[in-house]
Amino acid sequence: MGRVTGNQRSEEGRPCKRDVLRGRAGSQQIATCSVGYLFMTSSPTTEKIVRYALLGMTAVTGLVDAVSFLSLGRVFTANMTGNVVILAFATARVSELSISCSLTALLSFLVGATLGGRIMARAGVDSEIRFAAQVFVLEVVFLLAASFCSIGYRSDLLEHSFQPFALIALTALAMGIRNAAVRKLAIPDLTTTVLTLTITGIAADSSLGNGSTPRLARRVASVVAMFFGAALGAVVIRHSISVALWLATAIAAVCSAALFRSVRTSDRL
Repeated sequence: MGRVTGNQRSEEGRPCKRDVLRGRAGSQQIATCSVGYLFMTSSPTTEKIVRYALLGMTAVTGLVDAVSFLSLGRVFTANMTGNVVILAFATARVSELSISCSLTALLSFLVGATLGGRIMARAGVDSEIRFAAQVFVLEVVFLLAASFCSIGYRSDLLEHSFQPFALIALTALAMGIRNAAVRKLAIPDLTTTVLTLTITGIAADSSLGNGSTPRLARRVASVVAMFFGAALGAVVIRHSISVALWLATAIAAVCSAALFRSVRTSDRL
């Protein structure tokens, strides 16, 4: 089994952090950043913590989208694919959908992604996890602000108030900045927001699809984490939207703290 690593450079001019693993027949190529350069300078413990942290963030996505879709006007603040579709429906004047809410989510997400991108652009190939941990702290800050902003929120009484837009903007900022970091890490099947390709991989790479089922456990875990977060959020917001956001903030904070601790431990080794 051959491995392509080392000084190979990507199209962007930076050292390539991907390992290309070739099967004996040479017919399969699996680009896996998680076993590539990104983790070549990290301990096995750090690798495991990063993966668990991203699964936790995936559950946070489910919580946030449950809050935004069910309580903030049928809008997604984490899943921008769904949000663009909803924006199109709203533009076509489908009832109970809001152009202003969807645009607020989209623009705020873009601002967050831009901020996250600027931070991650400073990271070298051997320090991306450290910079990603810093980005995740900012996500926690935005979610914390949203949690405070949601205190006393009642969708039936505040339909025409500014509070829903503030909550949409803050949660979308949090999701945008996190997605910029996750995109830079580029760990397969742990995007934390988009499951379409993950679910496709479960089927296409299965034995029925004549595949070798790579990373099946990770793919299933991503789907389960998103499902669990969304279901939990749907239950909690029946009682309080604020509790749901505080819960999302707490999970994100734990994941961020674990990542920071693993990075510091790895630096001491």
